[in-house]
Amino acid sequence: MNRRHLADFLRARRSRVQPADVGVTAGRRRRTPGLRREEVAQLACISVDYYARLEQARGPQPSRQVLVALARALRLTDSEREHLYQLTGLRVDIPPGPPRDVPAGILHLIDRLDDTPAFVIDAVYNLLAWNSMATALLIDPTVWPVEDRNLIWQLFGGPHADFDDPQVDQFARQCLADLRTAAARYPDDPGVNRLISRLCGTGPAFVRRWNEYPVDPPRPSSTKRIPHPVVGELELDCQTLEISDHDQRLILYTAAPGTPSHEALRLLSVVGIQRL
Repeated sequence: MNRRHLADFLRARRSRVQPADVGVTAGRRRRTPGLRREEVAQLACISVDYYARLEQARGPQPSRQVLVALARALRLTDSEREHLYQLTGLRVDIPPGPPRDVPAGILHLIDRLDDTPAFVIDAVYNLLAWNSMATALLIDPTVWPVEDRNLIWQLFGGPHADFDDPQVDQFARQCLADLRTAAARYPDDPGVNRLISRLCGTGPAFVRRWNEYPVDPPRPSSTKRIPHPVVGELELDCQTLEISDHDQRLILYTAAPGTPSHEALRLLSVVGIQRL
């Protein structure tokens, strides 16, 4: 049970629920947003002291019945409810950290995709494998130190992120939601905790979003605009395939045949990484 993260999560979700959402009279002297602790306790049919200790990271491990009641009181989504269960240690059938060994079949597949950029990431967005088209479209990850081959790190710690771009901002929120989920799933993994510590040092762009405690944001659009110095701007469909038994994802960039972006990808397969 991760008491500290559980406390943070409960406080964040309590502040989000408005009294009117759950039929509670707001009253005039309400200094903080959302529900009060005693209101959550009443809605969940538990004592105020018990709930307060949970938010203070010193409570006992809640039973499944208590978690169901808290999820209902805080109006959690399915993803948030699953996250709550993970924080309290109900998931035990998982490895201690994100698996990094990519299945051989996946490696063979991306190597054969000579006209489709493809790469594999783990649960915290570490780049594990990529093909030559991904290198030609984006960047050769080998130019980065191994510890920097992480898409979230490059987003917040790299030099090119523009959070005023709605596409970038939406992607950032999804990244952090997935990182929160992975941190709950692998609470004792040194690599996950080290990544979060490094990201917290990148500045307010990360810290503000991280403190919002994202777990279930809207999924970003599958259409990506990617500028390229040789073939120009491409508009590509981003497809994500889950490698569920390894907690990994295969990311593919494609374009409809006959479109300018499809022709640009064909050109890029010829040009390759010569521009580098």
